[in-house]
Amino acid sequence: MEPQHEDGDADDLLRRALLDPDAAAAVALKVNGLALADALTVVFHGRRDLGTIQTYVANGGHGSGEKLGVRDLLRVPIDLDLAETHTRSEAQEAYAAQARTLRDALQAADTVLAIWAEPLEKVAESYVTLVRSVDLDVPLPAHRLMPIALVAPEKHLTVVPVCGARTLAEGRPPMGIACAQQDVAHVYPLPEEPESALTDFIERAADHARRMADRLDAQERSVQRFLEINGDDFPQAG
Repeated sequence: MEPQHEDGDADDLLRRALLDPDAAAAVALKVNGLALADALTVVFHGRRDLGTIQTYVANGGHGSGEKLGVRDLLRVPIDLDLAETHTRSEAQEAYAAQARTLRDALQAADTVLAIWAEPLEKVAESYVTLVRSVDLDVPLPAHRLMPIALVAPEKHLTVVPVCGARTLAEGRPPMGIACAQQDVAHVYPLPEEPESALTDFIERAADHARRMADRLDAQERSVQRFLEINGDDFPQAG
């Protein structure tokens, strides 16, 4: 899968955490009261042999003992970093602060995405659906922050929160809203005014479509000329 999550690893890491609790641990954090996602569950997973405390986000509020499969987990490269703590209490305080940072980031992105829903419907001139999935059928220029996206199916236009990779010890990660349509994508700052950003993206997509049409036309002309010069009356190269 894309860098945001790894098919074979997520499921196996959590399975091994349960089988070998002395070498690994998985801790869940519920994020409730969201505008679009309703609820999310953050899973922090650490193993001694990995060297990182990896972060996954799943749709819904999952409790202790619930099983989450690979298709439920979105790998988000915003990991816990407790290396600078020296005591158990320091580590607990750092964990709590970093978990709050991620919670706040998720809440902020969810709120902004909710604000984008109506402008997206207006600009796309079609209905908009909320897709709750780890997988998307469009490539993105940045990592996804949560497994939800707004999609205007008639325009094949996807809008999704994205983030930069960093540790939570560095504070809230850089975030934005990515617009994607087939092979065109662009990230806008989180505070960007939705309608102007969407209008800009539609223009970008139209420019890209025109460039592709010109390129295909040029390729077609090139092939036609090649066939012409290799006709029956064209002397063969020596």
